[in-house]
Amino acid sequence: MARYLGPKLKLSRRIGSPIEDVPKHTSKRQLTPPGMHGYRGRRLRDYGIRLNEKQKLRHHYSVLEKQFRRYIAEATRQPGNTGEVLLRILECRLDNVIRRAGLARTIWAARQIVAHGHVRVNGRKVDRPSFGVSVGDVITLKTKIQKLTRENMESLSGHEVPGWLDFNPGELTIRVVALPTSDQVPFDVNTNLIIEFYR
Repeated sequence: MARYLGPKLKLSRRIGSPIEDVPKHTSKRQLTPPGMHGYRGRRLRDYGIRLNEKQKLRHHYSVLEKQFRRYIAEATRQPGNTGEVLLRILECRLDNVIRRAGLARTIWAARQIVAHGHVRVNGRKVDRPSFGVSVGDVITLKTKIQKLTRENMESLSGHEVPGWLDFNPGELTIRVVALPTSDQVPFDVNTNLIIEFYR
C-alpha cells in the first residue's frame, strides 16, 4: 500500500493553504513557503495555478497521483458535472467518512484506523481506506478502538457532522443517508481548474 510518509505540514506550506483543520496546519505563521527563509519564488503562471489546485485536493484526501488519475477518469465517465462527481467519489472514501464523522482528527489517523482493521461496513471488516461507501451503508467500529475514537471526539468538540451522514455518538455508528454534494465539502477548491489540468 503506497502512501506519503514525509512531513505533513510541509504539504500545507508548499500549496499555501491548510490541508487539515488542526491548529498546526491552520496557523498563519506555519503557512510560509518551505525553506529556511520561506522563499516565495516567482508569480505562478496558468499551469502552476492549476497544478497547485490539484495538489491541494490530492493532499486533502491523502491520495497519490496514480490513484487520483483513476478517480478523474471515473468522474469523466459518469454523467453530470465532472468536478462535482470527482468530489463525491473522494468524499465517499471510507477513511474520509471516518474523518467527517469526527472519529479521527486527521485523514492520516482515519486511514490508520481503517487499515488496522477496526472498521466494519454492513457487518463485514473492511481494511481498505479507499473503499467507496454507498447510500444505506452502516459503518461500525470494533470495541478495541472505541476508547481512542471517543477521546478524538472530545478533542474535536464543536465538530459538525455533514448532513449526508447520520452519526450516532452513543453507539459510534455511521449511516450514509445520501450522496454528498459539492457545497457540503468543508474545503475550498476550484474543481474546474483541476479538470483543465488533465485536459
